[in-house]
Amino acid sequence: MSIRYFLIALFPISVTAQQVKDTSKTIVLKEVSVTGIRTVRGTGHMPEVKDGIIYAGKKNEVILVDSLDANKAINNTRQILGRIPGLNIVETETGGFTANGIATRGLNPTQSIEMNTRQNGYNISADIFGYNEAYYIPPMEAVSRIEMVRGAASLQFGSQFGGMVNYVVNDAPKNKTFEFYTSQTGGSFGLFNTFNSVAGTIKKWSYYGFVQYRTMNGWRPNSGQNQLSAFGKIQYNPSTKLNVGIEYSLLRNTIQMPGGLTDSMFEANPRSSFRGRNWLRSPWNIIAAYANYTISPQTSLSVKSSLLFSNRALVWRNEDGGAGALDKIDPVTGQYVHREVENENMHNTTTEIRLLHHYKSGKMDNIVSGGLRYAYAWFKRQGGGEGTTGTDFNLSVNGEYEYDLDFTTTNIAPFIENIFRVNNHFTITPGFRLEYLRSKGKGYKEDNGTKIITNENKGRYIPLAGVGMEYKTSPNTNIYANISQSYRPIDYSQLTGFGITSKIDPNLKDANGFNADLGYRGTIKNYLNFDIGLFYLAYNQRIGTVLINPGTANEYTLRTNVANSVHKGLESYIEFNLLKYLNSNSKKGFSIFNSFSLIDAKYTNGEFKDNRVEAAANYINRVGLTYTDRKLSGTLQMNNVGDAYGDATNVKQSADPVAGYIPAYTVFDVSATYRISRYSLKAGINNISDKAYFTRRTDEYPGPGIIPSIGRSFYVCIATKL
Repeated sequence: MSIRYFLIALFPISVTAQQVKDTSKTIVLKEVSVTGIRTVRGTGHMPEVKDGIIYAGKKNEVILVDSLDANKAINNTRQILGRIPGLNIVETETGGFTANGIATRGLNPTQSIEMNTRQNGYNISADIFGYNEAYYIPPMEAVSRIEMVRGAASLQFGSQFGGMVNYVVNDAPKNKTFEFYTSQTGGSFGLFNTFNSVAGTIKKWSYYGFVQYRTMNGWRPNSGQNQLSAFGKIQYNPSTKLNVGIEYSLLRNTIQMPGGLTDSMFEANPRSSFRGRNWLRSPWNIIAAYANYTISPQTSLSVKSSLLFSNRALVWRNEDGGAGALDKIDPVTGQYVHREVENENMHNTTTEIRLLHHYKSGKMDNIVSGGLRYAYAWFKRQGGGEGTTGTDFNLSVNGEYEYDLDFTTTNIAPFIENIFRVNNHFTITPGFRLEYLRSKGKGYKEDNGTKIITNENKGRYIPLAGVGMEYKTSPNTNIYANISQSYRPIDYSQLTGFGITSKIDPNLKDANGFNADLGYRGTIKNYLNFDIGLFYLAYNQRIGTVLINPGTANEYTLRTNVANSVHKGLESYIEFNLLKYLNSNSKKGFSIFNSFSLIDAKYTNGEFKDNRVEAAANYINRVGLTYTDRKLSGTLQMNNVGDAYGDATNVKQSADPVAGYIPAYTVFDVSATYRISRYSLKAGINNISDKAYFTRRTDEYPGPGIIPSIGRSFYVCIATKL
């Protein structure tokens, strides 16, 4: 790793070629250990090129997780990722899903379906095209940094409108043969979390691994859960030019789902639950192998290959009658009604090859990056099976499933981008990606007692193009602009109905569009970090839900191509450190940060023209105060999120569980860390004012209905590194 990239990885500042000059001869430097206070530095930005990937001209952020005071034991997303402007977070911990979904620019955050979700550079969602849902993310105590690229990521990573998020797991220390870290956390509602890791480097070998176990009773009744996560990585470095490695990620969990609520239920008691027999498990397994080879000082090659084999299985009494239908014992039979069983097996294999080459054009150093992705996914979905009348986690099925479907997706995608340097200040980076998709589906689905056999086979070529520009206004500031096409094919969940509260349009079409950015970002000395920009997102043939037969006994939602939509607005991040401004050598820091976004997301044609896009908050404003010194650091953060609607009709009240109003809310969190020698004591309060609010209405998992967010909670943690 070059000095430039090393500095950028540690500190969220821009380091330019003028600051780190190349010389005609190679100088071998001794390893330097950076010591001193650990401050909350906010967000940083990726360099022009890193790990064979071009970031020049793209809207991007980097979060250094270890520098944050946050509740990492439960992956509190608004504390950890809240500094990213416009990040919409669906908080579903109380509904039975701990990997909170995220989205940007008014897109749907449910289980991060609009994002390309990665760990250490490889995909970790079930199927990036057919079932792009993230049931697993690594525990934040194991993550060193989080990288996010907005819609322009469609050229380097895939076609998703929301962009790419990459969770980079901790690496082995280079100067220690053995290192042990342990963290023990306890908190409200029966929370206990233990995280333990080992790491080290022995000659040409390095290793890192962790085991995390978490259990909690939950804020609502019937929302208990336990989870085991584990990770192991071994890397071999035969020379300075080559390294190879293998990784394995594991998740095992059992989660009870308390169900959704109607508006009246939520207003009466947001902590109530009327479902005591709903259970979920989602065992996840990912094996990844990689090789990085420096062919010459100008050329590097990287290969990553991953295999995912996972499952999602649930048994529930959830759909018939919606959230308002209570799950009670039938006085005639003396038993509960039969539950429904759903079982999904997910497999995919993905290989990405990337080649990066520096070349001269005149006096300018240009860079070309190209590669190829091959992915194959196979997915078996079974649902509607008649389950037991019991209350335990039992996946037994009486007879056949109502639907039993097999899907496969083949994806081949070559891509290329090139940084053309016009001069020392201005770069232009055009890019192109060609997606080939072959989707197959077969099986059966029952409709009113009739078994319908399906056998579908659809192939298509999707060209994606884009161009980015960057102008350096100073060594540490630049203006950036980008426009890139995006694409989202119909996924499996959009082709499979859930119960009687939601139906699927048989004529669904793929969605397409583009993202555009224009912004100004950078740092001023060591006291100001900023990124202010405008965005425009066109989303055509958007798939959403509409309310059919409103106000009648036959009211239901239909999943269909609602219309075209346009998302436009402002994204800004500003962090100002007062003590560093007054004294640049101060050993203490006191800063204020503001992550702010205005989002105007509306339909531009069709029946719902000028209506707001569902789940799109009209503004997201997060403000924080941070104090740091050698021993103590703490952050107080305010999260103020504007209102939204559950569906495209923009109705405020409805008998349908997904249609209705999602009010604006304001939540405060505080976290602090105190360090004594090798030990750290961490504590905090989430939702200080005990605000009753929700971020999601759902017609399916884990509802249907309103899924309340967690009220006031406390946590205390002690950690040490040996």
